[in-house]
Amino acid sequence: MKLNYKRTILIGFAFMSILAFWELYDQIIPYILEFKFGFSTKVTNDIMSVDNILALFMLPLFGKLSDKTNTRLGKRTPYVLYGTIGAVALMCTLAIFEKQHNRIGFIAILMALLVVMATYRSPAVAYMPDVTEKPLRSKGNAIINLVGYIGGIFATVVMMIMTPSEINDEGKKVFAADQSFSPIFFIVAAFMLVSVLIMVFFVKENKVLAETNIKEEETADVVEKKKLSKPVARSLVLILLSVFLWYMSYNGVTTLFSRYCEQVWDVHPGVSSGYKMVAMITAIAAFVPLGFISSKLGRKKAVLMGIVLMTICYTTAIFIQKQTPLMYVIFAVVGIGWAAINVNSFPMVVEMCTGSDVGKYTGYYYTFSMAAQIATPMLSGRLIENLPQIGYNILFPYAVFFSVASFITMCFVRHGDSKPEAKSAIEEQFAADN
Repeated sequence: MKLNYKRTILIGFAFMSILAFWELYDQIIPYILEFKFGFSTKVTNDIMSVDNILALFMLPLFGKLSDKTNTRLGKRTPYVLYGTIGAVALMCTLAIFEKQHNRIGFIAILMALLVVMATYRSPAVAYMPDVTEKPLRSKGNAIINLVGYIGGIFATVVMMIMTPSEINDEGKKVFAADQSFSPIFFIVAAFMLVSVLIMVFFVKENKVLAETNIKEEETADVVEKKKLSKPVARSLVLILLSVFLWYMSYNGVTTLFSRYCEQVWDVHPGVSSGYKMVAMITAIAAFVPLGFISSKLGRKKAVLMGIVLMTICYTTAIFIQKQTPLMYVIFAVVGIGWAAINVNSFPMVVEMCTGSDVGKYTGYYYTFSMAAQIATPMLSGRLIENLPQIGYNILFPYAVFFSVASFITMCFVRHGDSKPEAKSAIEEQFAADN
């Protein structure tokens, strides 16, 4: 049993397209809202949270809908293709309204764009498990994440090249006052469309499903238990709770770390970007090796290893009260730990479902991760405000608490793991001969 790397990489083009959009969204949209259109920071943050709120109910809904879809293009491909076409059209319109400085039009199109983006994320992510045997899904997910990050890197490079900066009155580097972001929107939109068209052209979903025949094999084994047994349902709840807890920990750090640098270390908040970039680079480098490691150790052990690494890093960071090169090492290890969790946790969730429910369970996974991304900025922010004597020093103890909690809940997960790879027939015969 071998992973079809070429096909998996091509399927990952859909995720690459999605991550390119979100990288642009996270970096450019807040600036436009606050500094070009004059919205307050609070209103800007509220608008930026709409995508997470939509995700809570739209990702499970469209994941489930795609499970039941049957078209000439397949069940996932129509959502990805037409969703991307709709998103690209809206992005181009958004660019026009930004250039015209049309606030009302910009907000209206942005809301429509977020709705469209939420319609095809679950189908796009569910595509890989549909055509990949269960023991190979951690490797497959590693490839998908690696390809996806390329999209994020592409969007970042485009923004770096095409956003001239200037020094403001406070001596800080900012985007040029007359900067128009419309060319960036057009380039990223073109990248998204081309990526998805390549996937659709080279991967014929119905043909691949017929060749792999995974759905039929799974159905024969689970036809009598469409409803999860109590032990499996308990494991599903526990791993989804674990997802929520480790996102509370990790996103708490990523959301507040720039302000932590300013308030605790008394350095420019932009310093945080360097540490986060190190974490991203090590995560990218670790994705594929971790996919192989999990096939040897099992997914649960790999996830627990990732949680332990991150907990050790957060605990160490508590005692660092000034900027130091050691933090680059800490964030490098955080990136590896986060990659170990991401590569294996999603396959564990879809391992517990039948082939006809992959989209629905993909939606469950993202619902819990998105819920944490909504909750953690609010909770951590209130703790900082209500404990002024501690202030931003609460950040890493906060991260440790939720990281340890996720380790505890993960220990009680009993299903969704992959068995370590058995020896090949040749290896077994060699061992017997000796």
